[in-house]
Amino acid sequence: MTHSELRWLRYSLVFVWLATAVVSVWELHGQSRALLLAGGVTDVRMANTLTLAGAVLDVVLGLLLLLKPVRRVYGLALLVMLCMTVVASAMVPALWLHPLGPLTKNLPIAAVLWVLMRRPA
Repeated sequence: MTHSELRWLRYSLVFVWLATAVVSVWELHGQSRALLLAGGVTDVRMANTLTLAGAVLDVVLGLLLLLKPVRRVYGLALLVMLCMTVVASAMVPALWLHPLGPLTKNLPIAAVLWVLMRRPA
């Protein structure tokens, strides 16, 4: 894989993380809250806090992927994505059956992160 191709893979991940942060905040009182409430978070303030904390984490990871693309950052992004996938799976297992695949999309994201993490420095 060429350096240019790897860069486009990285940019696509930057977009995913930053877009997820924006959409999470945009939908703070809509889908973001509804997802957490469906997963058993009963306090609206807690749902908002968790959503905003997740959005901050997404921004940090997106910026790290953009500005400091090193193995450690790819590994951190992979670890965070896997943890979030496990948490989301436990809270709302039906997300695996969603037609637009909010959790199944994490499989190719994990593969891209793995490829980028394993490339020579």
